[in-house]
Amino acid sequence: MSQSFASQAPTSTTLPGAIPLGAVAPWAIFGLLLSLVLIYFVGAEQGATSLISGHMVHEFVHDGRHLMGFPCH
Repeated sequence: MSQSFASQAPTSTTLPGAIPLGAVAPWAIFGLLLSLVLIYFVGAEQGATSLISGHMVHEFVHDGRHLMGFPCH
């Protein structure tokens, strides 16, 4: 029991492989477009700029709009 745990450290490490840019780019573009659509619906979907008639979208994102600092009334 006189052995220390520090002497049993691993001698080799395995590094993760690199992810090619071509595999990440479609997901990055999709994430960017999705975030832009969400910001539009939370920030601008009301009144004259409304793409969807009625107030359903506005009421659905109303609390999120105030949480992110967008004025709406």
